[in-house]
Amino acid sequence: FCMGGGFAIAWACTDDRLKAVAPFYGANPRPIDAVQRMCPVVGSYPEKDFTASAGRALDVELTRHNIAHDIRIYPAARHSFFNDTGRAFNKSAADDSWARVLEFFDGHLNRKKVAIKPGA
Repeated sequence: FCMGGGFAIAWACTDDRLKAVAPFYGANPRPIDAVQRMCPVVGSYPEKDFTASAGRALDVELTRHNIAHDIRIYPAARHSFFNDTGRAFNKSAADDSWARVLEFFDGHLNRKKVAIKPGA
């Protein structure tokens, strides 16, 4: 979310261990062309926020590089629309964005169970 969304995007441009990311209103890397190395992305952005332009630019670049993605900009939403304790909470945008994340991850992540070894 916000700065963390930008970190997720930047991390996804540099680490091929990531298999999918879900930034919420995050900034794009500079140069934007770095996204050509990204994993699949499901991103959610509020229209009434400075990050909406980042979402649009990310959508264009991911399309240009044929990277699987689902970027949505919510027209009535403001920054922090997912925070249900804040004034900007937008239930319809929050519910839809979360459903999209779960569906996207379900389609792009291998869901086999992995045993975690202590100390690993």
